[in-house]
Amino acid sequence: MLSKKSQYAFKALAYLVERRNCGPVLIAEIAEAKRIPLKFLENILLDLRKANVLESKRGKGGGYYLSDEGSKVSLATIMRLVNGPIALLPCVSLNFYQACEDCSQDHCGLHDTMVAVRDATLDVLGNKTVTDLVK
Repeated sequence: MLSKKSQYAFKALAYLVERRNCGPVLIAEIAEAKRIPLKFLENILLDLRKANVLESKRGKGGGYYLSDEGSKVSLATIMRLVNGPIALLPCVSLNFYQACEDCSQDHCGLHDTMVAVRDATLDVLGNKTVTDLVK
């Protein structure tokens, strides 16, 4: 299931794509337009800024906007930045791998199934960008 944090990040990014020709956008405007709790949104946008997906401008006329590369970032990258692993089990994660406590040296049938789920999910999310969030 997609976490609220990921949903909010995608909604905020879609809003910034729609407003990309209008200059920096205030956090409060995004929060109100997309009905995202302000404090939660502040943390999400800060994480995205630290990852160079967004840039910000302080002062009058300030706010957040997509960086030059921000619109080219895959949805898989955004999910990992905001939420961590995409895989449903830690033993199939590409970037956050952890061996399962219940598994032996050989992986189980669930592992094989979850690898297929991970690969299908990454095929979609890896080939969609932030700009694809806007119709």
